[in-house]
Amino acid sequence: MTEAAPIVFVVDDDPSVRKSLGRLLKTAGYLAETFASAGEFMRRDAYPGPSCLVLDVQLPDLNGLELQQTLAGTLHSLPVIFISGHGDIPMSVRAMKNGAVDFLPKPFAAKDLIRVVGDALERSRREQKDHLEISMIQERLARLTPREYEVLCCVVAGMTNKQIAAELGVGEKTVKVHRGRVMEKMATHSVADLVRAAEKANAIPPPFRG
Repeated sequence: MTEAAPIVFVVDDDPSVRKSLGRLLKTAGYLAETFASAGEFMRRDAYPGPSCLVLDVQLPDLNGLELQQTLAGTLHSLPVIFISGHGDIPMSVRAMKNGAVDFLPKPFAAKDLIRVVGDALERSRREQKDHLEISMIQERLARLTPREYEVLCCVVAGMTNKQIAAELGVGEKTVKVHRGRVMEKMATHSVADLVRAAEKANAIPPPFRG
């Protein structure tokens, strides 16, 4: 599957800023879309490819910090870069604590924005890759029978076939069969791969954790 082209969203209520940032980003080789308010941006459909948001703090409806908090619970892989002509240190600290990539006071150098946008899009790619991988693992976990899931938990906990058989009250041959099916369904080739997959998806209940 071909990755969608990276895109940069700009939300700023100043038309001249939107125009200049849109032009700058397109000159740098990025797709760019601009919005005059948080509400206008929120009405746009989620983008499937790498993306980031260049966000002004002062907006006519929700302010930038409020929009950042709203997005945190609704969208995946949308790193935020704040820009502001009125920002102060407490505001920038709050933005960074909430996961912002950077906080650029206006006026800022074009090269600084382009550098930070590159960092933000790289973060978006990583987060989307992780999200896709976790989704695939969860789909595979859903194919396991309840007994196979129990065996997976025991294997990840470091138990031998003999210990698993005693734990579940079945024969070792039965454990071997279930274990083979687990490895096949999870598309893993070693116990280490199985452990990494289970931990990545946060799939192992506390009683089976080491």
